[in-house]
Amino acid sequence: MNTSDMSSGDTAQAGYSVSRTRAWFSFAMIFLLMMSDYIDRQIIVSLFPHLKEEWNLSDKQLGGLVSVISIVVAIGSIPVALLADKFGRVKSIFLMSSIWSVATISCMFAKSYTQLFAARAVVGLGETGYGSVGAALIAALFPKRLHATLLGAFFAASSVGAVLGVVLGGVIAEHWGWRAAFGAVGFPGLLMALMFLLVPDYKNVIVKLAPAMGGEGGKTKILRMIRTLSKGPTMVLLCIAGSLQMIVVSTLWAWMPSYFNRFHSMPPAQAAKYAAVLVLCGALGAVFWGWVADRVSRRDSSNKLRLLSAITALNAALFIFAFTATLSQSTQYVFILFGGFLMTCTVGVALSAILDVTHPGLRSTGGAVHAFALNLFGLAVGPFLGGVISDHWGLNTALAVIPAVGFIASVVYFWSSKTYPADAATAADIAKESAKDNAATESPARTGTLARA
Repeated sequence: MNTSDMSSGDTAQAGYSVSRTRAWFSFAMIFLLMMSDYIDRQIIVSLFPHLKEEWNLSDKQLGGLVSVISIVVAIGSIPVALLADKFGRVKSIFLMSSIWSVATISCMFAKSYTQLFAARAVVGLGETGYGSVGAALIAALFPKRLHATLLGAFFAASSVGAVLGVVLGGVIAEHWGWRAAFGAVGFPGLLMALMFLLVPDYKNVIVKLAPAMGGEGGKTKILRMIRTLSKGPTMVLLCIAGSLQMIVVSTLWAWMPSYFNRFHSMPPAQAAKYAAVLVLCGALGAVFWGWVADRVSRRDSSNKLRLLSAITALNAALFIFAFTATLSQSTQYVFILFGGFLMTCTVGVALSAILDVTHPGLRSTGGAVHAFALNLFGLAVGPFLGGVISDHWGLNTALAVIPAVGFIASVVYFWSSKTYPADAATAADIAKESAKDNAATESPARTGTLARA
């Protein structure tokens, strides 16, 4: 479809790649699907007490139902993002969201732990690559001055979705059984998948791979792609730091309903609501810290990474205090909620930095590398590790010990602030060169930066 209206003078001057209306409609759809993604992921945690009772499961097995999604997402994130960068982001997201919604519905019919585990793995298969591909769309459609804020809001959708998943799961299971909860959240996802086909995609950027290193086998091509993706160590450092912080986030998300149920004697539905408030604080924090990062980085873009270094250290200290000090239930809950407000500070800010140091033609892939690390070494680790520690030393011990990895994340974020400026400058130079190449090779009949998927 002709999209010449997308390159109007007003839009270009404002930094948008399309009209403001279409850009914000696209963001709304990307946000809603991210929310659906995490509703489907997190609904399982409020069902833990029901599943434990019905099938006599251990905490390690329950944690595995959460971790398997992150493992599958990690394995498939980079291949899916490469395909999305080549064939189109919008069609890829439509396919992914359709798969995860159908897989969630299929959880209704599981007759054993093994069947439910397999269905949850397919949910992860559908969610593979969504975060990175959605983030690449946001980065292409909106001006850079809004990136950290909007990416923070995008990933805040995961917290909102987790809240809805936990609350809906607890309430629906209490009234109609745990199986009904999966159907209630799966069907709306299919409708949103269809609506996503109205979102505009961006034109693929010419990618010049790094020089060949000998033969042209599959391994050589992958190595060339890696060398092209980003220059310098910043991407690796951000992946390490983000993974460590996601261990903290996923542990709290997965085990707080069970903690309130076991240690404060709350019924499962009430425990789910208390845990949902924690996740909601995380959603607010993701948006707020993204907004702060956009402002502190106006003079020095490295300040946003120094900000993450300070907040992750404070977050670790707060959680350790909350689960080790002798506090009343209400006082402890206040500290936990404040920690929840801090713990998601990294999601949008770190990804904006990742995109800043990534080749402009491989943004989905750069985001996927970040997502791979966060899912496999962060989100997959927290619930399972929490379950293992809980089985041996108790759930309170798990929640007191695991947040300490935030101190290591703090150090690595500070390190990345030192390497970020040079790596971002290199990526900016590549973007300028790619823009010139696109302008030189594009035929008049195909002029326009975006095409409707």
